[in-house]
Amino acid sequence: MTPEDIAKLPYRPCVGVMLVNKEGKVFVGQRNDRDTDAWQMPQGGIDKGEEPREAALRELGEEIGVSPDLVTVGGETKGWVAYDLPHDVVPHIWKGRYKGQEQKWFLLRFNGTDDQINIQTEHPEFTAWKWIDPADVVGAIVPFKRAVYEQVMAELGPQI
Repeated sequence: MTPEDIAKLPYRPCVGVMLVNKEGKVFVGQRNDRDTDAWQMPQGGIDKGEEPREAALRELGEEIGVSPDLVTVGGETKGWVAYDLPHDVVPHIWKGRYKGQEQKWFLLRFNGTDDQINIQTEHPEFTAWKWIDPADVVGAIVPFKRAVYEQVMAELGPQI
C-alpha cells in the first residue's frame, strides 16, 4: 500500500480503558504479539450498534477478565482521540481496512482485588500485566501510541 492509499482509509472506531486501582496505579498489559516491550492499557473495537461505554466494559472482560460489577466509571474523554499506525503495519492489521484507530477513552476505577484479573482469557492479548504509576504510563507505551497516551493522561489523569 502506498502512503496515498493509506491516507484514504478510515479510522477504526475503538475504545480504551484506563483502569486504576485503589492506590491510584494504572493497569498496563504486555502485548502478546510483540518481541519487545509493548505495554498498553486495554482497548478494542466497538461492535456495530454498541455504545462506547458498553464496548469499554465488554473489552475489559474480554482482555483481562474483569466484569462490569468490579469497576466504577470515573470519567471519559470529551472527544475521540485518533492515531495512525506505522505504514508498514497497515496492510497486516485489520486486513488493511484502517489507517489507525479513533478511540473514546474511559477511566474505570477497579474495586476488585488483583486475583480477579485474569489475562488468560479465551483470546489472550497480554503475556504479563502490572500496575504502574500514572507518571510512568506514557514512557512505557509503544512509541507510535505515545501521543494518544499523552492526551489521555492529560485529560483523565487529573481525575485519578
